[in-house]
Amino acid sequence: MIRRLAASLLSVVVLVIVGSRPAAQNPPAEPLRLLTATGSRPLPTVLLKDVEMIALDELAATFHVTVRDDTLARAVTVTARGRTIVLTPEQSIASVAGRLVSLPAAPARIGGRWHVPVEFIPRALALITDTKLDLRKGSRLLIAGNLRVPRVVVHRELPGNGARVVLDIAPPTPHTVAQEPGRLVVRFEGADAIDATVPTFASEGWVQAVRVVEGQPSIAIELGPRFGSFRAADTPLDPATSRLAIDVFGTEAAPPTTSIATPEPAPILPAATPGLRTVVIDPGHGGDDTGAAGAKGTLEKDVALALARRIKGALEARLGARVLLTRDGDAAVPLDARASLANNNKADLFVSIHASGSVRPSAAGAAVFYAGVERYTAGGQRLVESAGTLMPVFGGGTREIDIVPWDSAQLHYVAQSAAAARLFEATLRQAVPMNLRALQQAPLRVLLGANMPAVLVDVGYLTNADQEAQLRSGDFQGRLVQAIAEGIVRFDIRIRGPVPPLPGTPQ
Repeated sequence: MIRRLAASLLSVVVLVIVGSRPAAQNPPAEPLRLLTATGSRPLPTVLLKDVEMIALDELAATFHVTVRDDTLARAVTVTARGRTIVLTPEQSIASVAGRLVSLPAAPARIGGRWHVPVEFIPRALALITDTKLDLRKGSRLLIAGNLRVPRVVVHRELPGNGARVVLDIAPPTPHTVAQEPGRLVVRFEGADAIDATVPTFASEGWVQAVRVVEGQPSIAIELGPRFGSFRAADTPLDPATSRLAIDVFGTEAAPPTTSIATPEPAPILPAATPGLRTVVIDPGHGGDDTGAAGAKGTLEKDVALALARRIKGALEARLGARVLLTRDGDAAVPLDARASLANNNKADLFVSIHASGSVRPSAAGAAVFYAGVERYTAGGQRLVESAGTLMPVFGGGTREIDIVPWDSAQLHYVAQSAAAARLFEATLRQAVPMNLRALQQAPLRVLLGANMPAVLVDVGYLTNADQEAQLRSGDFQGRLVQAIAEGIVRFDIRIRGPVPPLPGTPQ
């Protein structure tokens, strides 16, 4: 009897100790920074099973909404301007004036306070407050109201005697470049703030560092001792993005030497084979087309967009290439419009990002697809090999034009697409679990209209519980991003081919 009583007391003690440690299970995340017309302030968040959550009372104080805990109805309501959001514990959906909105997780009590996923803010709260709420999780920003906060992605190139700092600006925003003592300053006129991605890099003598000017919508380029002059030029990339290229030239004066010597003539370098100049990343689905969905509310369209944005940043830092997204928000984009954007921008590679769903919960693993063209007969091969069509041109004469039917565009690039797919499969296999059929060929509409090498990367199955948890994880997403970026870099190296030897070099 005494032993049983002691065991019972021990169980109670263990339960009390375990139940008294909720803080360790819900570590704080890096706060969001709320930007409004009157300034900025942090919004604290916590992590609950890899989902970032924010307290409803914090949102109530910030956005002047009323939160009620209706214990009889087993629901939590959020009300503003006569409109109500109904949240039910253990359900990852919200009812907004009768409209159902999906959330990554259900509301949960943490430390006696109701918390909701941060995605609740743009998906549900914005619908009842009549306030534009733009959540940019990657930049830790929540933008309230009609503020102008352009995205600015910075990367550096080293073309020779100098450096080039490139800023891709979306949407295009008026700006000036001014020289100040020791630095160049890019000021974005009319912007309330900037959402900047600025990688760190080693100083090479012309540019010491690039940083965001604190409290200002400006970027400073810190100049090095070899700086001589600069030149700035703007180029529109597409209606949604412009590029500012700042060339920093070195001084012509040579460093002092102890003796005067006749310099040897510089060797004539062989011309470099062009690599990837423009890459289009296509986040699948969007808008009302959510794609596959996981049991915890994870949507394929959200996973694809999060990965695409991170891949874009990684490529711009590594390759210095122009990287375009077919969508940079929750918008519906027709399949043919995705390939059309790549074609119109003369892209060198098209990469579509998707996730999968299956009636079999055990289905899992990433896979890479390239276009299947089995349905084309020998006539399709003749189309690939045929010469262009002679068309009359203004002023007389003719010009040979390649006229390619939309769904035959990929025929010209099947071999290159297959090579790219094999590279992607190899880099992904080193980083994440792969499907048993990791490399597949299929007549996918989104690939068939691409007039360049094109692949589709399926990152895993949201209908698999373990895989859904992985795809919600920032660490796992990071591994996917690095693997896909590495595949693109390897494809860039492949199409460049071996570097020709310098003249006079022994073979």
